[in-house]
Amino acid sequence: MNVYHIGCNLKGGVRDAEFTDRAARYLGHLREQGLIAGYRITRRQLGLGPPHLPEFHLTVETEDLAQLDKAFSHVASRGEPVESFHHAVNSLVCDTFFALYRDFPDAVRVRGEEKF
Repeated sequence: MNVYHIGCNLKGGVRDAEFTDRAARYLGHLREQGLIAGYRITRRQLGLGPPHLPEFHLTVETEDLAQLDKAFSHVASRGEPVESFHHAVNSLVCDTFFALYRDFPDAVRVRGEEKF
């Protein structure tokens, strides 16, 4: 499983529920199209966390990099309805970061006699 991480803060005046509703519609659309396996939307709690990390953290799961590439291509097409979903989220956020991780060790990892 590949996990694409998105961190962001909300622009001034944006309501948290508006952001999460729009993000859920956008990511739900990608899941319904079979372009992602799943997603989560989380928010920092009790102010805990390093100050350089944003308040909201979204994770997007894909089965493999091919599925992630298809999702990126779909969004990059800027066709409807995905363009409206994407803009509805992007217009509300600032201070974004992106990271890509994978389960480890994963199925492609060759595991032999490792010496320490």
